[in-house]
Amino acid sequence: MIKGGEFLIRETSASEIFIPEQFNEEQKMIVQQCRDFLAKEVYPILDELDSMKDPKLMPSLLDKAGALGLLGTSVPQEYGGFGMDFNTTMLVAEVIGGGHSVAVGLSAHTGIGTLPILYYGNASQKQKYIPKLATGEYKAAYCLTEPDSGSDANSGKTKATLTPDGKHYLINGQKMWITNGGFADIFVVFAKIDNDKNLSAFIVERAFGGITMNEEEKKMGIKGSSTRQIFFNDCKVPVENLLSERENGFKIAVNILNIGRIKLGIAAVGGSKATVSQAVKYAKDRKQFGVPIATFGAIKYKLAEMATRIFASESAHYRAGQNIDDAYNALVAGGMDSGKARLKALEEFAIECAILKVHGSEVLDYTVDEGVQIYGGMGFSAEGPMDRAYRDARINRIFEGTNEINRLLTLDMLLKRAMKGTLDLMTPAMAVQKDLMAIPDFGAEEDTATFAREKKVIRNLKKAGLMIAGSAVQKFMMKISDEQEVLMNLADMLIEIFVAESVILRVEKMMSLKGEAACAVEREMAMVYLHSATEKAASAGKQAIYSFADGDELRLMLLGLKRFTKIDPYNLKEARRKIANLVIEKGSYPF
Repeated sequence: MIKGGEFLIRETSASEIFIPEQFNEEQKMIVQQCRDFLAKEVYPILDELDSMKDPKLMPSLLDKAGALGLLGTSVPQEYGGFGMDFNTTMLVAEVIGGGHSVAVGLSAHTGIGTLPILYYGNASQKQKYIPKLATGEYKAAYCLTEPDSGSDANSGKTKATLTPDGKHYLINGQKMWITNGGFADIFVVFAKIDNDKNLSAFIVERAFGGITMNEEEKKMGIKGSSTRQIFFNDCKVPVENLLSERENGFKIAVNILNIGRIKLGIAAVGGSKATVSQAVKYAKDRKQFGVPIATFGAIKYKLAEMATRIFASESAHYRAGQNIDDAYNALVAGGMDSGKARLKALEEFAIECAILKVHGSEVLDYTVDEGVQIYGGMGFSAEGPMDRAYRDARINRIFEGTNEINRLLTLDMLLKRAMKGTLDLMTPAMAVQKDLMAIPDFGAEEDTATFAREKKVIRNLKKAGLMIAGSAVQKFMMKISDEQEVLMNLADMLIEIFVAESVILRVEKMMSLKGEAACAVEREMAMVYLHSATEKAASAGKQAIYSFADGDELRLMLLGLKRFTKIDPYNLKEARRKIANLVIEKGSYPF
């Protein structure tokens, strides 16, 4: 089995990964159902939804989504759901990701609202709550963040105290930024029992009482989603509503956020596709100097770059999604309980989940920014669609752990696995050090296999990452966690390595299924992305080296970085024009 984080030290073959082109007819029908839901129920009322004049509008949309089965995709059939595999639930999240505030409300309900009960609840808790959450009869919210505890979630001050008769907990505290808070029936609430060091989690019904809230937050974007501060004042919760074990709340929060991160990333990919489709339609209609602006090279660059980044991010998301599914199936086959297996599989690939949350959200930010630019003055006007897209996108770099936190987590988890011995980073890192001292083999026979040169570039990028990470750990030892700038540089390298490898493998697999001629434009996207990833990795690597090396070590590492980030010249202008021409011809994101 492939391990989480192992992509850095293991060469993956194209046959091992899942690509979106492999989705079957049933999954494509689900995609169409989601698109129809957005087209019929959501897009016509976006302005009304954002106005927040009707507080019943969002819950009514969740009711309609529930009637279509969109709230129960990951819920097992025994609880009234469809029990779909992880990649299928990702597919639903992707398409709904184009639904602006509705995507936020729906994902908060189906993800962080429902899954803690599904994965950590006991049999009676699941039987009581999950079927009604799967249909939308109950709406869910997740109460973790507090005014003084955001990224440092375990420092929350909300308290739970056992009543003298031992039958209830009284919860007191304040939560903020609670999505769906205004209408949720069920709250997953995190609080510390007495003076515990770690959080515990509780299933709290609005009907229990002792719950008050502020007015809806006025937000920059996602205005149609309900976001409230919630106050618990002697909220009386039956002891049987303790979720999992005492002090297990922080672990629940971390594991559920792993799911939320990769789902947010793929939803951002869906939002990006919707944005580029709008942008290209406008570029074809808008004329300047007597011709559509889509004919201009500067606009083609933007369209091609948007499409390329989306395609690459999508490739990486479904690759990781299949890794999670494969790990889950292996654990179940080995006798593990289904719920525990799902959590274990997600925990295994927590590094990839963090990487993809960052990448997907930053692709969306790039796409909406360029979407505004393509629209020009109309992009800045609230009358055009880019106004909403631009504002709604910004929260994604903050949701589910900020991108800074996720970058730091990527390295933190990787290094901890190395120290525990679950990932052998030391052996390949030492091999790279020997490689640095060796004379390059300029006379090696050229490999003519598909993407052979490109795969060599990927292998070398991995060597660059291992070289810098190994040297940084040697330099700082246990204080490496204090060197956040270096860790962020290394995270940027890992992100680009994983995504670049994913897009190369996707196109290689496509070629094996469809033939090279049918994948000519996709090949260009793979080449464009690989060149961009190599440049970003070289820049991030150089910044990291400058941060801690000097003298001979500095010179040697810079020489090594230059060697490991070498890539053959390629006409990227022509490649982007081919990509853009297809996007323009199809009039939407076509891949």
